[in-house]
Amino acid sequence: MAEKKSAAAKNAGASEKSVRDMLQQADADSVFISDADMFVFGQGTHYDIYKKLGAHPCVKDGKTGVFFGVWAPHAASVHVFGSFNGWNEDAYCMEKLGDIGIYALFVPEAKVGDMYKFLIYTHDGRKLYKADPYANHAELRPGTASVIADLTKFKWTDGAWMEERAQKDHYKEPMAVYECHIGSFMKHPDGTPDGFYNYREFTDRIVDYLKEMKYTHVELMGIAEHPFDGSWGYQVTGYFAPTARYGTPEDFQYLINTLHRNKIGVILDWVPAHFPRDAHGLADFDGQALYEYPDPRMGEHPDWGTKIFNYAQNEVRNFLIANALFWIKEFHVDGLRVDAVASMLYLDYGKSSGNWVPNKYGGHENLDAIEFFKHLNSVVKGLNSGAITIAEESTAWPKVTAAPEDDGLGFTFKWNMGWMHDFCDYMKLDPLFRKNNHHKMTFAMSYNSSEKYILPLSHDEVVHLKCSMVNKMPGYQVDKYANLRVGYSYMFGHAGKKLLFMGQDFAQEREWSEARELDWYLLENPLNKGMQEYMKELLKLYRKYPCLYEIDHDWAGFEWINANDGDRSIYSFFRKSSTGKNCLLFVQNMTPMQREDFRVGVPQKKKYKLLLNSDDTRFGGNGGVIPAEIKAEATPWDSRDYSIAFSLPPYGAAIFVF
Repeated sequence: MAEKKSAAAKNAGASEKSVRDMLQQADADSVFISDADMFVFGQGTHYDIYKKLGAHPCVKDGKTGVFFGVWAPHAASVHVFGSFNGWNEDAYCMEKLGDIGIYALFVPEAKVGDMYKFLIYTHDGRKLYKADPYANHAELRPGTASVIADLTKFKWTDGAWMEERAQKDHYKEPMAVYECHIGSFMKHPDGTPDGFYNYREFTDRIVDYLKEMKYTHVELMGIAEHPFDGSWGYQVTGYFAPTARYGTPEDFQYLINTLHRNKIGVILDWVPAHFPRDAHGLADFDGQALYEYPDPRMGEHPDWGTKIFNYAQNEVRNFLIANALFWIKEFHVDGLRVDAVASMLYLDYGKSSGNWVPNKYGGHENLDAIEFFKHLNSVVKGLNSGAITIAEESTAWPKVTAAPEDDGLGFTFKWNMGWMHDFCDYMKLDPLFRKNNHHKMTFAMSYNSSEKYILPLSHDEVVHLKCSMVNKMPGYQVDKYANLRVGYSYMFGHAGKKLLFMGQDFAQEREWSEARELDWYLLENPLNKGMQEYMKELLKLYRKYPCLYEIDHDWAGFEWINANDGDRSIYSFFRKSSTGKNCLLFVQNMTPMQREDFRVGVPQKKKYKLLLNSDDTRFGGNGGVIPAEIKAEATPWDSRDYSIAFSLPPYGAAIFVF
């Protein structure tokens, strides 16, 4: 029996391979749907299906028009209608192709810029008006129509970036990510509706800011089309469409192209975990559960009021994997940060007892989602384009960043949510209580080598009454800023790539709201301007010194000098380079007590040159003086043969190079 199964599997694989060969030999520019297209889509491996389904300008029999395709296997019939025919619902009945449930039609009157919808007749007589799941553009909310677009017209000029990206080892490169929500980064001063800058206007402002601050990447929230501003883009209805709030798909291509030409990478938030119930969206798309699991115990998130994708359905997995590749291939994005991974991995996530369905082994792991992630990450890696995937995964699930062939999920990086929670919990403590929580800041290094981590201080940490980063800090106002400077110093010295949400680098004092711009006026205040200047220096050091990023995921790049100075709440460690040159020593004082006679053990008998003192007056500090250069003495300290001594300021961080 095992031999028969093996032979059958081989034959099936050979059959699929032959069909995929047919697809590769076909006209790559053809938008029309063949039997081979439908077969491979049914297998869940048609990675260019977005070039077939949706709305595609083309020429047929000498006539210019648009070819429409939609997957609706439970429908009785499907019509396409729009501004090209005066919204006449019954004028264009689509043809059903094969048995897989795809409907298609060429419409000569349709053209780029026209709005349209699908009208789906169900077998029980209902009429459903649906936006196109594969549309590349959408009507500005509150409108819900799709818009015909042509993505082929934009002329990319980022070839040098793309070639260089494909050769990079991302683990050995600096990654300092600026998480940004376009609609609230900055508002138009002219009083336009919503105040949104379009993608092109935003380009000018964000490029200048990222270059000034020395970030390496920007992570954009809420790009895929979504109906509700307050969802921040995490409840998507148009997975293949950049939101119309900020312009056209071509405008978005311009943004990415310009960022690349300025050597800035682009990461998009991507949401394959769930989708909203909006009537025009994916929910009950053809009158029945199609994109979601049919059993509500598996197909609904009770806490979020959303639907869960059916990862067991080939065509649904194909939809999502093709969507990931769409953003990478058609928009040149450098990475996808995958939202809410834990909610996908656990069948009981957010669900009470009796309201979820165990897997076939009786466990709570979603076996379909596990295979989906392995498939997704294998395909993204298989592009050989240098694009990355990042998991927002908040549990201790093993091997998130291990290769699928090693039974891992295959992500490039994982957000270190444990580090984030420990960091925030510790930093908000009154310094009197920090000594009893000293371990919170050292614990993350004990598991650092288990995954490839990014340290995130994201938008989730500064909303829903959690306070802004600076207002999490204890003490008077000047203490809060000093605390945040020393906290950021710890973050940038700690192993792992970095992510900061917009506004955190100049100590935005209010919680973030998508409805208003950042409080840029705060930069008129010395403390906020000082914070921004300090972050510039940290980011500059981070990019300048390879020891801070080239060995991020094992102990070869990090070493504690004293991890146990809890009574004084002082942390000291150094970061090591692969060459042993230009290593950095970090010392952080987490209390308001000045340590006049502070001494720290050092690894070598050398001169230690001061690079950064967080108490410098230009950063808003008190002006505590640390010598510009200190020569190590043969005084044993911290279990080392040599040491240096200096006055360590209250809430002070000092960084030395040696």
